[in-house]
Amino acid sequence: MRIAVTGSIATDHLMTFPGKFTDQLIADKLDKVSLSFLVDDLAIRRGGVAANIAFGLGLLGLRPLLVGTVGADFEDYRRWLEDHGVSMAAVRQSLLHHTARFVCTTDQDGNQIGSFYAGAMSEDGETNIATVVADQGGIDLVLIGAGDPAAMVAYSGQCRQGGIPFAADPSQQLARFLGDEQVRAMVDGADYLFGNEYEEALIERKSGWGTAEMLNRVKVRITTLGADGARIEQAGQPPILVSAVPDAQPVDPTGSGDAFRSGFLAAVAWGLSLERAAQLGNLLAVHALEAIGPQEYDVKPGPLADRFAVAYGGTAAADVAAHLPA
Repeated sequence: MRIAVTGSIATDHLMTFPGKFTDQLIADKLDKVSLSFLVDDLAIRRGGVAANIAFGLGLLGLRPLLVGTVGADFEDYRRWLEDHGVSMAAVRQSLLHHTARFVCTTDQDGNQIGSFYAGAMSEDGETNIATVVADQGGIDLVLIGAGDPAAMVAYSGQCRQGGIPFAADPSQQLARFLGDEQVRAMVDGADYLFGNEYEEALIERKSGWGTAEMLNRVKVRITTLGADGARIEQAGQPPILVSAVPDAQPVDPTGSGDAFRSGFLAAVAWGLSLERAAQLGNLLAVHALEAIGPQEYDVKPGPLADRFAVAYGGTAAADVAAHLPA
């Protein structure tokens, strides 16, 4: 099964300020703020939801096709993804913009000041998914992840028109969708709809479709529940509730949701059940949760299968282990 992944491709520039932002603010001068913070450190991490998901799929032995736009500053990141099993054949380079970038400073109280530069991502709408699929000789599933909002809606329409199966994953870009028409255009006809509990409620509110109507519009809805695991829903079927992996040791939540999608879609590609897909999604999410950075975890078949068995039983572990790369 060949999976294409669209959405943001970005780098995160993360800094730490040893003091408190609030100590530098003067209440009656907030209309003219001009501040500079001397930070202690700088961490540059590879990120972007599409790149994160493709990275996880690559670790699990699939050869995902990453779709997006980057800048001339992307070469090191490109090699990293290629080395981890990601096809870059559909990544185009902008002649005008740098790769998308998130710059954030965190103070000692956990307060943050951040900016996101869309850069090359703003050109994603110039890519036509149907053309990409044709150029690649066919794609079995397109995941439409959070990226340029107009491109996301266009990709969904192109998939519907071309009869291309797709998974809708609007996540943090839901706030940018202005009304029911954009949300409906993004999710209608999706084979899979991903979101957390808040996003699930927001999609229903913005689309005007309640749970029953939503399940008639999409084939499978997957809702991540944090420490409570995940829920899978289909029209006319009882929900499937999958518990979280026990004894997780959280370090950094960044990218854990993306890793869940990687695990889920890998199991789908292997022809496993939706329950197994959610279980593998939960386990891969914990791999990301226990590392610093969304692409700093590794997948070792033996330890993964052992931990899977502890969480979900020997039969479930054997089902997954049979498909893990050597």
